[in-house]
Amino acid sequence: MQGTTIPLVVETNGRSSSGASRQSTDACFAHLLDERELLQRLLLEHGALLLRGCPVVNSPAEFAHFVREFSGKSLLDYAGGASPRVRLGEGVYTSTEYPSRYALSLHNELSYTSEWPEHLFFCCVTPAETGGETPVGDSRAILKKIDARIVSEFKRKKIKYVRNLHGGAGTGYSWQEAFETEDRAAVERFCRARRISYAWRPDGGLTLTETRPSTAVHPLTGEEVWFNQADGFHPSALDEETYSALRSTMTEEEFRLNSYFGDGSSIDPAALAHVRAVLREASVPVPWQAGDILVLDNMLAAHGRMPFKGARKILLAMT
Repeated sequence: MQGTTIPLVVETNGRSSSGASRQSTDACFAHLLDERELLQRLLLEHGALLLRGCPVVNSPAEFAHFVREFSGKSLLDYAGGASPRVRLGEGVYTSTEYPSRYALSLHNELSYTSEWPEHLFFCCVTPAETGGETPVGDSRAILKKIDARIVSEFKRKKIKYVRNLHGGAGTGYSWQEAFETEDRAAVERFCRARRISYAWRPDGGLTLTETRPSTAVHPLTGEEVWFNQADGFHPSALDEETYSALRSTMTEEEFRLNSYFGDGSSIDPAALAHVRAVLREASVPVPWQAGDILVLDNMLAAHGRMPFKGARKILLAMT
């Protein structure tokens, strides 16, 4: 892992030297699939691959087909996730739909819950006019750079995540959107299967609570990685204007997202500030070009999003 390049850029032969398309998306995908075993080995080493040079995909279904063939697995849905997304087709979503002025810090997808995707596939249909890069970072290196005392405390106490979802009448994220259903019983079955504590509120909203480890061990490499989203869930992640606006209408316990130690005690904001500083230092921005596909090992590589202006369309599929 010493000196690992992240992401590793893999140029395909899908474009001429002038940048004009000289083969179909199908032909470019076929070339990548011919090299699938090599690319999968490189992914395990580097944690992230940027496949550059293919023409823009024609549809979410075309992208989904490539992901299934490359991974040999079915696509996962995002039911129960914490970030707003738009479902574009079976197993294909938009990237996080947070307002474009916000940056999203490095994180591992669904690390706050008991089941997460092994791999993420992002596909650029339309790059932003300015900004909009997807930063990536090595989760192994991140763990090593965080103060050992903070790591020890986080590992000992674990992280409790709290999510408050409204019932369809309110701002923010509703449980119907999060679980892609209007059926309360289906939500309850999902939560019981994932060992998520849930409570329906009198206003029709839903509170979810999960306690999870702060690190994880990759099943193939045996390497330990930083694997939590305590910093992103905690109110200290909010800018002062947003925090003040929320506090004018609700208590911190009612915020959409919150995090505590597993015993219910508060996490020191100074410790979280240190973690965020490490994440910023580890971030490697990936500027998008139309047709790019970014493949991440979700445990080895964390990802985020930079603020942007103009139209931006990035597809996401998970396996």
